[in-house]
Amino acid sequence: MVCMITYDLNAPGKNYDDIIKTIKDCSTGVWCTFWKSSYLIKTNKSVDDIQSELTPFLDSNDTLLVIEVKKNYQGWLAKEDWNFVNDMFD
Repeated sequence: MVCMITYDLNAPGKNYDDIIKTIKDCSTGVWCTFWKSSYLIKTNKSVDDIQSELTPFLDSNDTLLVIEVKKNYQGWLAKEDWNFVNDMFD
């Protein structure tokens, strides 16, 4: 499955390294980030599992969204980025 994870850590002094490492660890090793605070990952975990693993890094004023992505998408990316995204579904 492919998931989009996007988040905002709104308190000053947040440790982004821990949440980024956890996002990458939730993946099968296939992930990309073309955006600030958003990742597209290939994973064997459910969206509930991913959310549970990321929750310890969040405060009440932070935001998190984990969505399963289907092979029905559009956007504006460089050709090599589209190739990478398309390969995630193979």
